[in-house]
Amino acid sequence: MRRITAILLLAVLVSVTMPAAAQQAEAKEAARSANCAPGKLEVLKQVTGRVGETIYKVSCTGQKDAFVVIQCRDRTCTVLR
Repeated sequence: MRRITAILLLAVLVSVTMPAAAQQAEAKEAARSANCAPGKLEVLKQVTGRVGETIYKVSCTGQKDAFVVIQCRDRTCTVLR
């Protein structure tokens, strides 16, 4: 019983963390398209539910105090600012 519980818990953790990593990669790619070499990635807002949405602040490396704001719905990310 413990082994089945552990396997189910692992499956849930993998299903939750994999999309987040993919979404962060898409957010960094959107930042690159805005001429920003992505550095630190911060979550400004996260909405869960059927149509989840995450808004990231991506710091640009090599430029002091420069950043872009990226909105991601599922794995589709667009530059807001």
